[in-house]
Amino acid sequence: MSTPSSSSSSIWILSNMKLQFFTRIKRFLQSKATRKRCDTSDQSNKQKNRAEQNIVEKNETVQVVEKHKEEVEVVEETEILLQKTVKMLHFGSWEEKEIAAKEIESLVKQDVKVRKLITELGVVPVLVSMVASSVVSRRRAGLTALIFLADGTYTNKAMIVEAGILSKLPKTIDLIDNSTMNEFAELVLSLSSLANTQFPFPSLDFLPFLKDILKKDTNFDTKRSCLGALYNISTMLENGSTLVSYGIVPILLELSLVKEISEKALATLGNLLVTLMGKKAIEESSMVPQNFVEILSWEDKPKCQELSVYILMILAHQSLDQREKMAQARVVPMLLEVVLLGSPLAQKRAMKLLQWFKNERQVKMEPHSGPQTPRFAMGSPLNQRDSKEGKNLMKSLVKQSLHKNLEIITQRANLNGEYSKLKSFVVSTSSKSLPY
Repeated sequence: MSTPSSSSSSIWILSNMKLQFFTRIKRFLQSKATRKRCDTSDQSNKQKNRAEQNIVEKNETVQVVEKHKEEVEVVEETEILLQKTVKMLHFGSWEEKEIAAKEIESLVKQDVKVRKLITELGVVPVLVSMVASSVVSRRRAGLTALIFLADGTYTNKAMIVEAGILSKLPKTIDLIDNSTMNEFAELVLSLSSLANTQFPFPSLDFLPFLKDILKKDTNFDTKRSCLGALYNISTMLENGSTLVSYGIVPILLELSLVKEISEKALATLGNLLVTLMGKKAIEESSMVPQNFVEILSWEDKPKCQELSVYILMILAHQSLDQREKMAQARVVPMLLEVVLLGSPLAQKRAMKLLQWFKNERQVKMEPHSGPQTPRFAMGSPLNQRDSKEGKNLMKSLVKQSLHKNLEIITQRANLNGEYSKLKSFVVSTSSKSLPY
C-alpha cells in the first residue's frame, strides 16, 4: 500500500514530463514557423531582384540599340561627307580642291580607318599634283593631307611614292618658307621608312633637296627630319655610294658637332662607314678624327659618345694612319675620360679601343734577337711601319699627358669608386705598356 508522500511525488514527476513535452512541441512549431517566414521572405527577395535585373537588362538593351543607331548615323554621315569630298577633289575647281584637301585632313584625324579607305578612292594622285603647284595655299593643302595619309600605313606610303611625289619636290628651296620646308622634310622622313622594307625605293634624285635644307639656316626640327630620312636611306648599303656622290658626308660631319641634331648625323656616318666609298670619304676629310674626339667630351650626350667611339673603332681598325691622327688629336686622354664617366656601352668601347693601342705598343716594344714572325693583335694594322718618328711621338705623349690628364679627370669625377676603377685599369697595363 502506497503512502501519501510517494503518490504526490509520482504526480509531480508526471506533470514535469508533460510540461517538458509541451515546451519542446512549442519550440518546434515556433522554429518551423520561422523557417517558413524566411523561405517566403527569400522567395519575395529573389522575385524582386529578378524584376530589378530585368529592368536593368532592358535599359542596357535600349542603350546599346541607341548607341548602335548613333554609330550607324555617324558612319552614314561620314560616308556622305567622304563621297562629297572625293567628288569635289576630282571634279571641283582649284579652290574646291583646296577645301576638299583640308576636309580630308580633318577626316583622317577623326578616324584612322578613313586613311586606308580614302586612298582607295583615288585621291593620292590629285593631292600629289597639288603639291607640285606653284600656288602656296594649294601646295600646303595637298602636302598636309599627304602627311596625315602617310602616317603609320605602309600601303598609303607606297601609293604616294608610286604617284611620283619625290619627283615633284621643289628644285630650289629659295622660294619656300620655313613652315612649308618643314612639312616637306616631314613627308620625306615618313616616306623614307620604305627603304627598310621590300618596297623597291625609286631613285634618290631628291637628295639635293635634303642637302640644301641641311645647308640652309633652318630650325632644328626641319634638319632633324632630313637627317632621319638620310639615316633611313643609309641603312641600305647599296645607297652608300649614292649618298657619298651627292656630297652628303661633309654636311654630316659638320652637323655632328651640333649637339641638338648630332645623334642622327653620327648614326648615318656609322652606316656609311661600313661601305668602301663611305669609309674612304670619311677618312679623307680634314674634320676626321678631330670631330669625333671632341664629341667624346660631351658628358651630357651619352648616345653621341657611344656613336663617336664606335666610329673611331672602325677608323682605327687596321689603319696606322688613322691611329697616328687620333694620337695627335689627343684621343687617349678623352678615351680615359669616357672609361671613367661614360655610359656602360661607351666605357666598353673605349676600353676596347685603348686595348688595341696597348697591343700595338707592346708589339713595337718587343726585343728583337734575330728573325721573328710578326704578330698582330686584333685591330692592329696589317702593314706595320715601325718608324722612329712614331716611337718618339708615343713616348712624348705618354710622358707629357698621361699622369696630368689622369689627375684632371679624377678631379672632375669626384667619386672615389670611379677613381679606383680607372686606377686599377692603369695599373694593370703598367707604365711601359700604356697606349699612346
